[in-house]
Order: sequence, then C-alpha cells, then structure tokens
Amino acid sequence: MTAKKINSTRGRPRAFDPEAAVETALALFHERGYDAVGVAELSQATGVKPPSLYAAFGSKQGLFERAVTLYRAREGAVVREALAQEGPADDVIPGLFIRAAEAYSADPRRPGCLILDGARNSADTAVCDFMAELKAASRQGILDRLRQDFPEADYPGAAGRLADFVGVVLAGLSAAARDGLPREALIETATLAGTGFRAACPQRAA
Repeated sequence: MTAKKINSTRGRPRAFDPEAAVETALALFHERGYDAVGVAELSQATGVKPPSLYAAFGSKQGLFERAVTLYRAREGAVVREALAQEGPADDVIPGLFIRAAEAYSADPRRPGCLILDGARNSADTAVCDFMAELKAASRQGILDRLRQDFPEADYPGAAGRLADFVGVVLAGLSAAARDGLPREALIETATLAGTGFRAACPQRAA
C-alpha cells in the first residue's frame, strides 16, 4: 500500500511579516501614545507572539522606533515637503501651518503628529531622548530654511526666534487635534498663526 504523502506545510506557523507588524504598531502608537500600548496588546494586534516581536525588534522601544521612522518618512514628510517649496518664508511658513493642520486632522482615529505627541508625558527616558533628537532635527530643518531669508549676519537672532515660533505653533496644532478641536477650527487657527508669522518677520532690507 502506498503511503499517503504528508503535507509538509501543515502545522507550520504563519510567516511573520515584520513590515505588517510595524504598520499595525504605528497605528496603535499614533492613536494612543507609547506608554498606553503594551507588549501584550501589540502581540494580539499583530498576531505575533512576544518572543517573536522581541527577536525581530529587540524591545517595545525598538518596534516604536521602527514605527516612528516609517511615520517620519511618510505622514511626517509634510514639514519637509512644505519647507522645500519655493518662495519667501512669509509665504512658505503660513503654507506649512495649513498643511500641518490638514495632516493632523486627516484621520480622526489618529489625530495630531506622532513625532510631536507620541511620547508626550512618557516615563521612558530612552524613548523621550529618541523623540527629542527627532524634534531637534526638525527644528534645525526649519531654522536652516528661515536662515535663507534671514541670515544671521543681516538679521541677528531673527531666524532662531521665528523657528521657535514655528515649533510652538506646530506643537499646539498637534495637541489641539489630539484634544478634539474640529478640523475647520484647526485650519482657521493655522491661518491666524500664519498671519502672526508674517507680522513677526523682520522687514527685509531694500
């Protein structure tokens, strides 16, 4: 009698897709913040047991950093793309505020900016340090763009003050979105902030 051929795939666990796990983790972290999402919940949402998550990402922090990196390259690109627009800063930055308000309110389930608010009030100092580095890099990009219009030699301190203004506005828009400010009100606030930015810009030399 011929023996039945054994199905060699039967009983094997499903292949672990790290990219799919990162996407799922990104959604959870963006919606609720780093501290509010536990390893057990990540395991359940991704369908991957904790040992496999740890093997792939090293730790919850490692998975969070992968998720933030993905967000920064994709949804978080709104700041870099706005700063790359041609034109004077007093047109570019008000446009940035509008684009940020639209991005921060695009998905009611995941409002705000993950980079600005994903680790807000976190007790994990390593995660806070990681996010602080990203925020510092973002501010540097804003500062570099502003210095194109307001070089230090001609406008001492102006670019730095304006960069702080931009950072506070973006952080405020993100926090307001997470607190439930309606999209229309968020965009209106961004428009008013743009008016304030224009007023704060120093007069250029003739």
